[in-house]
Parts: sequence; structure tokens; C-alpha cells
Amino acid sequence: MHPTDACSRRRFLQIAAGGIPAAVMAATGCAGPSTNAHDGAIDTHTHFYDPTRPQGVPWPPANDPILYRTVLPGECEALARPLGIGGTIVVEASPWELDNDWVLDLARKSRFILGLVGHLKPGRPGFREGLERLARNPLFRGIRTGGWEVDIEPGRNAYLEDLKRIADRGLSLDVLIGPERLPDIARLAERFPSMTIIIDHVANVRVDGALPPAAWLTGMRACGARPNIYCKGSGLVEGTGRSDGQAPADAAPYQPVLDHVWDCFGEERLLFGSNWPVSARFAPYPVVHGIVKRYVESRGPRATRRFFRENALRAYRPPTG
Repeated sequence: MHPTDACSRRRFLQIAAGGIPAAVMAATGCAGPSTNAHDGAIDTHTHFYDPTRPQGVPWPPANDPILYRTVLPGECEALARPLGIGGTIVVEASPWELDNDWVLDLARKSRFILGLVGHLKPGRPGFREGLERLARNPLFRGIRTGGWEVDIEPGRNAYLEDLKRIADRGLSLDVLIGPERLPDIARLAERFPSMTIIIDHVANVRVDGALPPAAWLTGMRACGARPNIYCKGSGLVEGTGRSDGQAPADAAPYQPVLDHVWDCFGEERLLFGSNWPVSARFAPYPVVHGIVKRYVESRGPRATRRFFRENALRAYRPPTG
């Protein structure tokens, strides 16, 4: 179903009969409980892993009582579908290259997975071969760099050469950064104008209801000026520091951050992402979704469709057949 197509009357009635309010369905592009993972909103940031595998997992650590457990697509789907979310883009957090294949194998079994942002290390030996191998799978949609295990290295030739390989293949680059690295991302976007760059977790800014720091404000403004940079409205509850699961459910504390990224990126380059299950340490999935849903709905139905679905299709270009 094309994201701008209207629901058929029959589809509308099927969803309504399932108990999902029409307002929720309309806000997410006719989303609702469905057997078709290619309908509805798209969560662009989830993680799956299984510590019970013979080799275990490199992340999360075994001493993490909340995250160190088996986390698979079915659990996320059960949380997401009642909210009108029909699929997810997985962001690989493991530094083991073969764990990219593990997620792609999950995707073969679960249509809820629409694509994978993999974990490869640009500028390191073997990147080109790994990229060529993984890119044979159409569900492989790009890589994430920055932060843990992979740093932003804009001054290194080998790093830039590997980013060019990403751009040439039409793949995306997620970046996990703090506010101080935003100017680097703006420069990368200028150097590779054909590559889609996606800032994860609103650049990990502190969220406390106050105006964010000047470095974040100006850095986001610089990134927003580059038309090939998108931003995920994720990491908001994490930004509160409330790891007791009690991050505010009210949208007001998040408004200064959301107002600025909206001003910088507009309705065409902001994406929904939950960061589940990490976000569950700070707030339940429906709260994470509800915070941004209430904010975006105030911008109108077109903006809501774009935020929850259409922008994800443009940024990642997952196969939708």
C-alpha cells in the first residue's frame, strides 16, 4: 500500500471492528492491527537479541537485570500493533559482524522487520567486503556509526572512502552522537549530499523541560540546513535520566526539544523511533509513542502521516512488496 493511498472502506471497517479508534488509524496513515506489516506506522529504532544463543551476546551486559533477556520481534510487535505500528527498522547494537546476519535471519521469519541498519566499522579492514556481502540482502538499509564501538572519523581518508561506498549504494548512515558532534555531521552531509544521514535520539540532549544548551541548538540548526539529514524523535524519555521507568508521560517536558527539531527539520525529515527495549527502562512503549503522537497530531494529519510512516520510507527505502 502506498503511504499516501487512502484506506479502503472495507479496511477501515476491519480496523474499527478491532477496537482501534479511527483517530489513531487516521493519524498513522490508516494503521491498526493488521496481518500486513507494510501498513501503518513504522518504528525506526528497535533492537533484538538473544543471550541464550551458544555464543551469547556482546550487548547488553549480563549484569543488566532489565535488558539482559531474550528480546525478539514478536514481543515488540505485540506492543506496537495496538498503537497502529505495522513494522520496524532494526538498528544493530552488536559489534559482531555476523549478528547483522542474525537479524536478517529474524527478518526472514518476521514480516514485522522492514529493514536493518547494520553495524560495520567504516575505515577498518574488511568494511568493503562486509558491505558488499550484506547489501545483497534488500533488507539491509545502511549502517550506524558514532558512539559505542564506532566513532565519527571525518578526517580519515579510509573512513571517508567507506562512507562514499555507503552513499554510492543508496544506503543510509545513522549517527549516534552527542551535541558536540553535530557540526561534524553537517560537514559530512555537505561532503556526501546524496547520502541520507539520520541523527539518532535527538543527539542525546538532556531533556528537563528547559531550553536545551546552545551547542545543541546551533548544531541542530546546522544539520537541519542540510536537506539530506533526518532526525529521529527518539531518546526523549532516556534524556530525562529517569531510569526508574517513571519518565513523564506528559508532552510538556519534551516540548522545548521537540519544538526545536521541528523548526530545524520540519514535517518532512523527522521520524518516529522508540529505541525499544532500551526505552522501557525509562517508560513503557505506549508512553514513548504517546508523547510524540500528541505533539505531532497537533501539527495536523499530513504531518502525522509523514512523521510516523512516510519519512521512514524516504529515509530508509525498505522493500515494501
